[in-house]
Order: sequence, then C-alpha cells, then structure tokens
Amino acid sequence: MKTINLVSVFFITLVSLTASAMHHSANEKNIILINDYFATLASGDMKKFSSFFAKDVVWHQPGKNKFSGPKQGFGEIGAMVGGMMQDTKGTFVVKQTGQPMANGDLVSVHVTFTGSKSGTKVDMTGHDLFKIQNNKIVEVWLFSEDQSAEDSFWDHK
Repeated sequence: MKTINLVSVFFITLVSLTASAMHHSANEKNIILINDYFATLASGDMKKFSSFFAKDVVWHQPGKNKFSGPKQGFGEIGAMVGGMMQDTKGTFVVKQTGQPMANGDLVSVHVTFTGSKSGTKVDMTGHDLFKIQNNKIVEVWLFSEDQSAEDSFWDHK
C-alpha cells in the first residue's frame, strides 16, 4: 500500500510540475514575442512588424479622436499607424518603458509615447495589453495616462 501511495504522490507531483513549467514557458515565450515586437516597431520595419499579428487581429484604439475605435486586421492597423506618422511628420514614437508582465496568453507593457504636430506635443505614459495565441498577437488594448489630452493632440489642426 505504501508503494502505491508513493507512486501516486510522485505522479501527482510530476503532473503539477509539468503543468507549471508549461505555463512558465508560455509566459516566457509571450514576453520574448512582445520584446521583439517593440524592437521591430522602433526599427521602423513595417513588414516585419506586420508579421507579429494574426490575420484577424483586433486592435482597440481608445478615445474620441480620428484614430479611435476598433481596427480589424493589419491593413487597418497599418493605416492608423501610418496616419499617426503622417500627422506628426515622423515624430510619433512608442517606447516600452518596463518589463512585460505575462499571465498566460495576456501580456501587459508599460509604455511612453511622444510626438509633435502643429506646435503641440504629446508625451505621456500608458499600458498596452496584448492577447497572444499560437505565437501571434490576436488582440490589443491601449490605455493612455490622460485620454482627453491624447484626444486633443490627435484632433489638433
């Protein structure tokens, strides 16, 4: 009877450790993906940048400005980012300012974004939240430190 109990305890422990290692491994993999995403965004390589997204990705752009609202697929995301770059004459920059935090298929990153246009500037922090499946970003939510100030910046003529 003691042999069966020891075998049971060993098996349960092994299953528990394996599940924990798999979860830890997925978290690490997702963090690496998001670190690579931000490095590619900083490099300006839009072709490589687009490769991080699933075909049916959904991007939730917050606020009440001309760029706000959900974007479906990389075509719409790319058009939005391109519009932001055009409005700011290339000065708009998003930088990762903290280590990504992963919990399963979700990764949160503290960011800073800056830019200038028509005599106005934006320089604020926020959080980006990514949902990852099969090593692709499937959904993105953005959170700004001061959404009304960001709205004013993007809608400033």
